[in-house]
This record gives sequence, structure tokens and C-alpha cells, in this order.
Amino acid sequence: MPTTAIYNVITVNDAVLTGGQPTAEQLEAVAAEGYTAVINLAPYDPTRSLADEAGLARSLGLAYDHIPVDWADPTDADFAAFEQIMLRRAGAKILIHCMANFRATAFYSLFAQKHLGWSQAQAEALRDVIWKGSDYPVWRAFIARVQARLLEP
Repeated sequence: MPTTAIYNVITVNDAVLTGGQPTAEQLEAVAAEGYTAVINLAPYDPTRSLADEAGLARSLGLAYDHIPVDWADPTDADFAAFEQIMLRRAGAKILIHCMANFRATAFYSLFAQKHLGWSQAQAEALRDVIWKGSDYPVWRAFIARVQARLLEP
């Protein structure tokens, strides 16, 4: 099963894939396609998460990081932790996922604006693939707050 089968998957570039919760088979495909790291932004949910995603990822040779971002309360500390992991994994081929690719596209687009020189339009274009038509005020406020800090000297 290829990585293209991951729920709401987006191939951002040759090194970054964002998506929803992968199955065990999809995680195996991630490793088979040369990815070297996984960042999971979803809190553990026994009905939707893999039972031992960290263990499976590591058994496949993938570095694994987990930042359980509360859907109702994304924090600056969550984003700072994500930034540190992304900077530490610079040059790695990474799958960034959550449950449905909302958290993942939000965090990656903000990271790309801050660290990769993306414009606000580029960041919005990535988010719009998943977010278009959605109305999540908590997330709209979080994204606006982080973007405002990106403009500070």
C-alpha cells in the first residue's frame, strides 16, 4: 500500500509528506519509500490511533516524535516543540501526521513561513488543501497569533 493511500495525504516536496493517521501498512510504506522520521501531532485515541505507533515506527528504522496537540487548545509550546524537532531533523525525509492532516498542515505551513521563506500565500495554499471551507475559531486564532509573531523584528 503506497503512502498516497494515507488519509488526506499531501506531498509537500521530496522530503515532506503530511497526512492523517496512517495504518500500520501505510507506515511500512513510509519506511519503504525512504522516509526516515515520523512526527505525530495527534493525542492518542484508542479508537483511531495505532496501538504502538512509536514502537512500529522504530522497528521500521524511523525516528519517531510525538507532540499530542489538543485540538481544542493548540499552544505556542506545541509549536515551539515542533520547530525544535523539525530543526533537529533538517535534511531528513519526514512524515508529519495527525488524525486528519489539519494539525499537520497548520504546523508545517507556519514552520515553512518562519524557517523556509514561504510567503503567507504559500502557507495558506498548503492549508487550504485541507482546511478550505472549515471554520475552527481556536485554530484560526492560533495561526493568526503565530503568524503575527513571524512578522516581529
